[in-house]
Amino acid sequence: MRWFLFLFGLVLAVTADGVSGGGNVTYDGRSLIINGHHKILFSGSIHYPRSTPQMWPSLIAKAKAGGLDVIETLVFWNLHEPQPGQFDFSGRRDLVRFIKEIQAQGLYACIRIGPFIQGEWSYGGLPFWLHDIPGIVYRSDNEPFKYQMKKFVSKIVSMMKAEKLYASQGGPIILSQIENEYGMIQAAFKEKGPPYLRWAAEMAVGLQTGVPWVMCKQNDAPDPVINACNGRRCGETFSGPNSPNKPAIWTENWTSFYQVYGDEADIRSAEDIAFHVALFIAKKGSYVNYYMYHGGTNFGRTAAAYMLTSYYDQAPLDEYGLFRQPKWGHLKELHAAIKLCTKPLLSGKFTTMALGPSQQAFVYRENSVDCAAFLVNNNTRKNVAITFLGSLYELPPKSISILPDCKTEAFNTAKVSTEYSTRAVQTSQKLDSTKKWEEFAEAIPTFENTSLRANMLLEHMNTTKDASDYLWYTFRFQNDFSDAKYVLNVTSAAHVLHAFVNGVFAGSTHGSHKNKAPNLESRVTLNHGTNHISLLSGMVGLPDSGPYLERRVAGLRRVMVKGEHDDIKDFTNHSWGYQVGLLGEKLRVYTDFGSSKIQWSTYGSFKHQPLTWYKTRFDAPAGKDPVALNLQSMGKGEAWVNGHSIGRYWVSFLTPKGRPSQTWYNVPRSFLKPTDNLLVILEEENGYPPAISIDTISITKVCGHVSDSHLPPVISWRGQNKTEQKSGNKYHGRRPKVQLRCPPGKKISSILFSSYGTPSGDCGSYAIGGCHSLNSLATVEEACLGKRICSIPVWSQKFGYDPCPGIPKTLLVDAQCT
Repeated sequence: MRWFLFLFGLVLAVTADGVSGGGNVTYDGRSLIINGHHKILFSGSIHYPRSTPQMWPSLIAKAKAGGLDVIETLVFWNLHEPQPGQFDFSGRRDLVRFIKEIQAQGLYACIRIGPFIQGEWSYGGLPFWLHDIPGIVYRSDNEPFKYQMKKFVSKIVSMMKAEKLYASQGGPIILSQIENEYGMIQAAFKEKGPPYLRWAAEMAVGLQTGVPWVMCKQNDAPDPVINACNGRRCGETFSGPNSPNKPAIWTENWTSFYQVYGDEADIRSAEDIAFHVALFIAKKGSYVNYYMYHGGTNFGRTAAAYMLTSYYDQAPLDEYGLFRQPKWGHLKELHAAIKLCTKPLLSGKFTTMALGPSQQAFVYRENSVDCAAFLVNNNTRKNVAITFLGSLYELPPKSISILPDCKTEAFNTAKVSTEYSTRAVQTSQKLDSTKKWEEFAEAIPTFENTSLRANMLLEHMNTTKDASDYLWYTFRFQNDFSDAKYVLNVTSAAHVLHAFVNGVFAGSTHGSHKNKAPNLESRVTLNHGTNHISLLSGMVGLPDSGPYLERRVAGLRRVMVKGEHDDIKDFTNHSWGYQVGLLGEKLRVYTDFGSSKIQWSTYGSFKHQPLTWYKTRFDAPAGKDPVALNLQSMGKGEAWVNGHSIGRYWVSFLTPKGRPSQTWYNVPRSFLKPTDNLLVILEEENGYPPAISIDTISITKVCGHVSDSHLPPVISWRGQNKTEQKSGNKYHGRRPKVQLRCPPGKKISSILFSSYGTPSGDCGSYAIGGCHSLNSLATVEEACLGKRICSIPVWSQKFGYDPCPGIPKTLLVDAQCT
């Protein structure tokens, strides 16, 4: 850590306790004002139901250690009120406990009540029972919806007040949000949009929480509600507050992006995130929230349409709560550097200065001493040397240097000095004994054994009421075709379709996030006489966005049987029988009690057709590393451990590169017993359970890659005299360092690679270059072996000699943690 950041670390150590002491929260055109003090605040999204209460303390502590001031969460209406007036705030739903944990660790909180939240959460967080209220139109100037919305928002606010959790009561909550990105759909509601917007703002403010409200992506947010920005580049795209009396707030800085089945992971670099945060702050931004800081897991059926069970795994804290390096560490250093600029940022005079065709300085000066500057290079291709206030600075492509005293470069967004880490998977237990697996074939219903009937194709979501992903459509007919070959043709607006003819599997199809309507054409064999057609319509989460969500439809739209001579029978308006959900769901075979009430067969007793339940038992892996199911051998379905759904899986849906979007599925330790854990799998396709394994996830390698070009010019270091420059004693202490940090409980056991000189590549792939110190390995081993944390200055004297004088050098180290 450089000199300025070291000093800031001392300040943090002294002031870490009692950050969120509560008090009056207001704002002006510069920032939020807490207890009379203007604030530059960094926030991170951690959604309480996407992790477990046992994980919350660690996640919040790691966020605090990363330099965050605020934890932000959405509030999930359909999770808390699954049926009208029936509320659930237990377990992962315990919002009060989550907020109190934030308070206990000395951080502020922001609650985004919505109550429409989108959030890649099924139905955007709205409970599906709203759909059945006569005359309702969601998110518009519609009395039935406004009544229900106000009732829920009031419920949440009353809960927070009762527990004294608002800052105005001494609690941690300093900010609340009403609605979510309404500006993106407002025009669709025409004359019903603006009145609803004004009503939502007035309703929220009228609840008198004592803290400000925000609306994101809402440029016309009514006073006193603050309009905020969502996106990746709010420093470039945000038009700013809609009033000079409101601060610039960034509610969603996307650290990656949500991922759907069939898509590759979206990777956003630490350097890119840091650049845009620094630019937003440089342009008078005062509040930045990372979405997500920890994404977590969409347990059960909570993920929206086609969304992965894993959520924002590329965030600074990954799905399992492990550090995602260098993202976490680089942003930590960014926060520290910006906090060093707090005084001039909040009270200094703001000016800008052109430094070149694509370079400029943003300067905040309060007096001759208190001055901070952000030097920006927008050139995306090359380093640029610029002169600022008489000193020379070299800025890498697309980077910002932060100067807390207008002289010293404390941080550059493109210079990563924190370690890189590698997440590894270790198999703890293979479930490869077929003798330990049992199976239960899902019953294929026919028209005769259904009780719900209609002479039409019913809409899927309105029939299931979100009680299940699945809806059976069944009918029977007399075959009077003279043909020998037949084609079953089904048009569907659901996500997945499985067809069975006379109890025999006849074909499947599915859509995608971009193409939502699967159509099935399958050659089938028909009996002479009565035939039974059973069609299973499946949803992979409900839609989560767009106007008129209550009008969205899913399920079968048309069903025909064609003969080989173009004879066609259309059964769309035939007599249909329906079954909501699967028999195994109704019997709760994924629980110990439900499992004991049915007759399981030994594995391999049946010809494995789609829709089979499998069960086995396993022991929890030793240690504390996160646990995951490796479902590489499976197709599509859902998995339960001890009755807890760990979410939907869809391993067979491959990306354009021919690999699954997600292979490992998180099993929180709190779901497990030491031994005899029940694992139940619902497999829709033809997966192979004996190839499933119980794995552990850990950080096994750490790597550092730092150049001495990270060091700013000697002239820019305040307080350094010529003697210091010559001796290098204090200068050495301020040199850039490779810093390596193993996870708790592990130490550096070996150095896999070390080169001081001009190594090629990076932490992903490397090789010794033309310039290399022969002392590289020995020097690093002496400094690091057997230690959990170590640092090595990037300095020729540390390695005994300069292997190539006059040439900028790099130290690249890759180490094993065990």
